Amino acid sequence: MARVAVLGGGISGLGAALMLGRRGHSVTLFEQDARQAGDDLDRDFFHWDRPRIPQAVQPHSFLAPVRTVLRTEAPDVYADLLARGAREYHEFDWFGVHPLHRAGDEDLMTLRTRRIVLEAALTAAVRRERTVEVRRGCRVRALTIEEGRPAQVTGLQVGAELHQADLVVDASGRRSPVPAWLIAAGCRPPVVDSHRAGIAYLCRWYRLRADGPRDPGRVKTGSAAPFALAGVFPSDNDTFAVNLVLSTGDPTRGALTDPAVFEAAARRFPATAAWLGLAPEPQSAVLAMAGLDNLWTALADDDGPVVTGLVNAGDSLIHTNPTLGQGAALGLRAAQYLATHVDQIAADPVVYHTWTTKALRPWFDAQVTVDRANEQRLAECSPSSDRRAAALAACAYDDPVVMRARAQVRHLLRLAHDAYGTDEVDRHVTAWLVAHPDFTPTYDGPTRDQWDALIPDWK
Repeated sequence: MARVAVLGGGISGLGAALMLGRRGHSVTLFEQDARQAGDDLDRDFFHWDRPRIPQAVQPHSFLAPVRTVLRTEAPDVYADLLARGAREYHEFDWFGVHPLHRAGDEDLMTLRTRRIVLEAALTAAVRRERTVEVRRGCRVRALTIEEGRPAQVTGLQVGAELHQADLVVDASGRRSPVPAWLIAAGCRPPVVDSHRAGIAYLCRWYRLRADGPRDPGRVKTGSAAPFALAGVFPSDNDTFAVNLVLSTGDPTRGALTDPAVFEAAARRFPATAAWLGLAPEPQSAVLAMAGLDNLWTALADDDGPVVTGLVNAGDSLIHTNPTLGQGAALGLRAAQYLATHVDQIAADPVVYHTWTTKALRPWFDAQVTVDRANEQRLAECSPSSDRRAAALAACAYDDPVVMRARAQVRHLLRLAHDAYGTDEVDRHVTAWLVAHPDFTPTYDGPTRDQWDALIPDWK
């Protein structure tokens, strides 16, 4: 059995430690933050300052791989998630009555919950695992590296202690110190592919009133203006988040941190207006986040692994702008692969690097493509000129065949060109366009003049 050291106690680090420990490996998890997710979800969510994880308080919808991995590897964690208030939402729930089942439809399920609920369930499971030791409030200072071609990581330096390991897993996030440690030790540098996402997020959390209405009815969760996107994230325990997305260059962005301005703007979008119309109780200030680049960090180049004895996972490996919500899903998929192949990876990490390139890199590239299009559209306030592409999105809400393809892409089950590029989807979109001859790409959100009128003092 392997001795594994895991850097970072986020979702990917906790998931990797748990899956490795349950296979009998000796795991030590090092987490710099002394605090951990516990039983008071609201306190942990709203009052835990986590500057290294700015997305922790932003809204989440966990995609199918999160559910699939947990039900396979840790069904107790999945049951705990539901017991703590997480809710399942199937993409076909939009139609009320689901269409005739096809193989794979069971996976088109979103977990609606705050990130803290998943962290709490994973933390509780890791605490129960006797083969996993968690060292919180413990800062790793460096890697221990033996020279060679390539060099080999043999453990970690924690204070004056040298902690030996057969494999070190870097799950310390997008600001991981590991690349700098490798370069300082004279190793070949990791291969970094970075793409700026010029998109800003602002969200505010609400809770439905105990004596008030519970559901807005059959309303889409997203709306759009030429320069902004709006969405609602139904979540656990009667909470939900309202989210606005716009270009980082939009001059009105700062004004939206005022709760009154934020809510006035959100009420101009049908999706978010419907939920705010339930008279919910605000639970937070307006929470802003920006500057999240798409970042792929490979510990291998054309000559092979830059070191052995070390791999990365989660945001240390693949950090994606949260527009598509891929982070936790890709992180847990990597953790599962690591746990399944750890002995082979410890001997030669090339198998892991090959797998990540094949299984995860296409989703990174897809995120980059989507973000470029969104950034350009939000900055230029220009509608899509592709009528058929717009129809593809619109008719998904009328046609289960197209909705299935959309859900397969959303849940990282099939890439867009595979899911949408079938004769069946093509026929259904064509039929929808014939039935809607006057369809043109449009927006359901405010015009720029209406938006600026809401924010008179932004100049």
